[in-house]
Amino acid sequence: MSRIQLNVLNESLINQVNDANDPFPIIGRIIPSYMNGEWTYVEELYDNRKEISFPDDQIDWRHYMERDNRVVYLAMDNDECVGQIRLVKDWNRFAYIENIAVKMTYRKQGIGRMLLEKAERWAKEKELIGLSLEAQNDNLIACRFYRKEGFHLGGVDTMKQHANPQIDLTLYWYKIFEEGGNHK
Repeated sequence: MSRIQLNVLNESLINQVNDANDPFPIIGRIIPSYMNGEWTYVEELYDNRKEISFPDDQIDWRHYMERDNRVVYLAMDNDECVGQIRLVKDWNRFAYIENIAVKMTYRKQGIGRMLLEKAERWAKEKELIGLSLEAQNDNLIACRFYRKEGFHLGGVDTMKQHANPQIDLTLYWYKIFEEGGNHK
């Protein structure tokens, strides 16, 4: 991925920030269980697969520029935005990943890993203890990616998406930087 450059969001790139927000496949779901203080899960693959998209974020992107507590990094292939990660310093000393996305034609090329590595560097510079994010339990491919990148399932919420009936569960994933934390 030598041609991909990670850039901090600036005024000239605002019009491209949502360009990586492509559809993603829904192939199955995570079925979590909690026993003896530990979250585990099994995967259930669907017979019928589908693609879904999140709506483009409609926020004031200037609130992410030149701030100590939040940042957006864009993965750029020349002048084309092919990925993004949006981070905020959370109250619990984690860097919360509000969004991570890679353009469909650029997936499985290491860009997601590059974005997570950049997020980890940013979080460590801010003296935070790890990364956190949330995902829907039917976004199985994303959950597999987070697990592969060292995240652990740390919680499940049945009410967060109450107004969104097609979403069953919200899963909370954590990557703790320092060893010795009580995580599985």
